[in-house]
Amino acid sequence: MDTQELIKLFFAEFGYEDNTRFFFAPSRVNLIGEHTDYNGGYVLPAALTFGTWAIARPRNDGIYRLRSTNFSAKVDCALSEKLVYKKEDDWANYPKGVLYELIKMAGVEQSHLFTGADILFHGNTPNGAGLSSSASIELVTGLSLSSLAGLPVPMLELVKLAQRAENGFVGVNCGIMDQFAIGMGRENHAIMLKCDKLEYSYVPMKLDDYKIVITNTNKQRGLADSKYNERRRECEQGFAQIKNRLLHAQSLGDVGYTEWEKVRKFVVDEVIRNRLEHVISENERVKSAMKSLQKSDLSAFGDLMKRSHESLRDLYEVTGFELDTLYEEASRVPGCIGTRMTGAGFGGCNVSLVKEESVVQFKKSVSENYTSKTTLTPTFYVCEIGNGAREISKVGAEGGIK
Repeated sequence: MDTQELIKLFFAEFGYEDNTRFFFAPSRVNLIGEHTDYNGGYVLPAALTFGTWAIARPRNDGIYRLRSTNFSAKVDCALSEKLVYKKEDDWANYPKGVLYELIKMAGVEQSHLFTGADILFHGNTPNGAGLSSSASIELVTGLSLSSLAGLPVPMLELVKLAQRAENGFVGVNCGIMDQFAIGMGRENHAIMLKCDKLEYSYVPMKLDDYKIVITNTNKQRGLADSKYNERRRECEQGFAQIKNRLLHAQSLGDVGYTEWEKVRKFVVDEVIRNRLEHVISENERVKSAMKSLQKSDLSAFGDLMKRSHESLRDLYEVTGFELDTLYEEASRVPGCIGTRMTGAGFGGCNVSLVKEESVVQFKKSVSENYTSKTTLTPTFYVCEIGNGAREISKVGAEGGIK
């Protein structure tokens, strides 16, 4: 879908097209550091060049009309009524939650600045693939509605606000990595982030003749939410058993591997011990991955990606047959130096580092063998690392809407 088509859709929906403003928030991929964010650990995500666009114009009657090219539900909400989560509002609960948090942040003195808006969303991120389409919607909503209200909000504050909206309004107990990467992304850089303290640095991604290839299993992630919550509880239980022996540690993400080796015997349950083993070793892999990128050692980085997947498979047990099959088939292709599951697991996506000249063969070989073993057809995305959420004067300036 190109710019003019999207403007036509806005006109068809709302009856005008003048004085509109365009905003964009990317999706993200986590290169390494899985299930560490809610444990206060390290992650290494990057913003992508696809994501969610929003075309918006303010109203003066206190009504927000929310529309999407990707979802059928059309939702209107009036500020004269209390903003509440409604199951039937489906995708629109995410922008509603952000609006709720913006008005709450504005307080009595500035809430009058929010006077209503018409907003049309368009995304090219596959829903349910683990690339954070929901966080992309949240950030593009926060940026567009605060801008229309003439109430500039620093990006880091928008990131925190978006997480509060997902946690409190939508009811998804997510960490902050997704919103942070989408709001704070930088072109051709990954972000080394310590999630509990929001300490971060940008790490150059000098890929040379390699490409980031994301492969969607196209498996429904039915177990993801329940198992996600289960893993959180297991980590909390395990950390509680060793915390009093590590007085400096405020979270599991503060526990170094040498310390872990001294206290692991106090975690009697093998399953709980494996969960902690993954988180603590994954933190070490993220730190090693950052050093590898700083030295432009892509081979070492790729090896760490593979070790990450194996830990998620064997210790954290969140991969499943489809993701493991993708991992195995990708690993066999010459030119693929790194591959792993990314996201919550139990479906979703795999991320691989593939030599550019091998991408065509990679897609062909992985697709044929994966389909043969699973009966599912994977979808491939050859990705670039882009900037974070921003207002854009023309949608076409981002290479068009596709």
